Amino acid sequence: VAHQYCGALGKQANCQVAVSVHAVTDAASAPLGWRLFLPKDWEQDSERRRAAGVPEGVGHREKWRLALDMLDELAGWGLTPPLVVADAGYGQNADFRAAVADRGIPFVVGVRADLAVQPLDAQPTVPAWSGNGRRPQSRYRQPAVSVGEFAGQAGPSQCTEVTWREGASGPMTSRFLMERVRPAGRRSRQIAKAAAAAGQQEWDGVLPDVWLLAQWPDGDDRPTRFWLSDLPEDTPVADLVRLAKVRWRIEHDYRELKHGLGLDHFEGRSWTGWHHHATLVTAAHAFLTEQRLSPKADTPDSPSTRSSTPSKTC
Repeated sequence: VAHQYCGALGKQANCQVAVSVHAVTDAASAPLGWRLFLPKDWEQDSERRRAAGVPEGVGHREKWRLALDMLDELAGWGLTPPLVVADAGYGQNADFRAAVADRGIPFVVGVRADLAVQPLDAQPTVPAWSGNGRRPQSRYRQPAVSVGEFAGQAGPSQCTEVTWREGASGPMTSRFLMERVRPAGRRSRQIAKAAAAAGQQEWDGVLPDVWLLAQWPDGDDRPTRFWLSDLPEDTPVADLVRLAKVRWRIEHDYRELKHGLGLDHFEGRSWTGWHHHATLVTAAHAFLTEQRLSPKADTPDSPSTRSSTPSKTC
């Protein structure tokens, strides 16, 4: 799942955000769907909507919901993904993580350092009832900590060195911490309580646990990047790192889509025009990717598909 600025809409040349879902492997990626994000101020602006040709019934919808809409559409085509990977713009959202999990799809998503968690061994408790007022509910009595603080307390000695791919200058290697945690916060509690109620059970106050992956590069005094994943507890750290880092392929190919194939060169102002443009760019990218991966290709990296700008490592 990704989103980028790529095109204008309406009379004013203000850029719009497009949300996209990609199929990705270590060797290639391909966009499978696009949704153009409309800000809230477009919903009631009938003149601007009419000028841009925005269809009736299309309005503001949060980016994470647009991503879920595309996953559902792909599922209707028989293309349910084995895993969803997304950056912190989506991973920070407890509703997005829960919605992906509810669809039976594992996730590996980036999060910010300030995301609140409880340690795996933290236990909610119920204080004794005084007999007056409401009965106290089961909850964690110790305050949650941020993933940055949690990983920092573990220390670099708990990290494992992992090489996940070959970069332009050699192997991509860093140190990683992998620990089970319980994402906390008000929304996480509400979702867990609602899930228990849906199963006609009384919530015991226990928050679901997931993997926390933290990258702690050599020379840094604290971890710098963080991911959450609901992959099985026996997942090897090398596998989790590779999946967390596979977004570099999408970022690399986004550069080709934008600079090599003109995704961000759209100069029209209409809803239909932008979608036509994005469709043609996607088809061209898919063709070039197929040519590059073809066993009949002259070289493993055909000049016609090589990105015109250096790819961002992550």
